[in-house]
Amino acid sequence: MHKKHLWVAGVAMIAAIVSHTMTAAQPPAQPMSFFVTSVGLGDGANLGGLEGADAHCQSLAAAVGRGDSTWRAYLSTQGPNAVNARDRIGAGPWFAHGGRRQIAADQGWLHGDTLDQARIGNAIGKMIALTEQGNPVNGVGDSPNQHDILTGTQPDGRAYTDDADHTCSNWTSNGEGSAQVGHSDTQGGGNSSWNSTHASRGCSQEALVGTGGAGLFYCFAID
Repeated sequence: MHKKHLWVAGVAMIAAIVSHTMTAAQPPAQPMSFFVTSVGLGDGANLGGLEGADAHCQSLAAAVGRGDSTWRAYLSTQGPNAVNARDRIGAGPWFAHGGRRQIAADQGWLHGDTLDQARIGNAIGKMIALTEQGNPVNGVGDSPNQHDILTGTQPDGRAYTDDADHTCSNWTSNGEGSAQVGHSDTQGGGNSSWNSTHASRGCSQEALVGTGGAGLFYCFAID
């Protein structure tokens, strides 16, 4: 009986050591610096321009205790004073809700600027691209599918330079026009891009819902 007790104690000690080692090996959690909005503004792609979209990001972040950082919407605009989405979000790295999953170390890894970076890709996917509340966004196979994320951008994170509307009149239209969207679960739509998969059917809430969206967009902390 004495030997049995010693054996049990030994096993328990080894388990405790292994558990401690594994815990110590985990990097410390980082503050959330990336999320998908849990809700849109409810007016289709009329976000009140970049200013309105940024304010929405800031408000949602503040509601979960991350209002101490400055948040920017990942959106491009078009025209004479076009803005590139990638130029709005800082240099990285960026971490998803929970702080243990890095989505990308920098702009190059986020957008696949080199062949190696594009081949490996960033970490964005259904279980990484979470809302500010830590919930996954409905994607392929879910009902309703809401994985269409407003970006108005090309795959490299830059604005479109042609005459077509890719930003619903720079995020002020809830009727005519179209917006380029990505897929937060990186599934469906041919190229399965997180930031530039296809165009929406229009700019109204109904049109966004019709292609698998809800007027959601990405938010990044820039500090």
